[in-house]
Amino acid sequence: MVFVARRAKHRHCRRDASGLSFKPRGIPAHKLQVQVLNLDEFEAMRLCDLEGLEQIEAGKRMGISRGTVQRLLVSGRKKLIDAIVSRKTIEITHTPSCCETTPCDP
Repeated sequence: MVFVARRAKHRHCRRDASGLSFKPRGIPAHKLQVQVLNLDEFEAMRLCDLEGLEQIEAGKRMGISRGTVQRLLVSGRKKLIDAIVSRKTIEITHTPSCCETTPCDP
């Protein structure tokens, strides 16, 4: 039996933060491992953690379900904490399913 994954639903992101990176001070970049944070994970954390929105409202703004927002928050927060604790570079990358041209903010 062959299982085919569903295509990711487009997620509306307020701004394109892809290409941004953050690293621990005092360690040359070439000596650090990189932790990739997807743009949709970043956007879910921005809406819920920075803007203080409930997951259902963040889902409406991003055009996805509350459950998907919750999964993005869990994976994004795990990556962020791992990068901080393990002293890794955090790199925000574009997600093919994330559409930056449609703003999340009303």
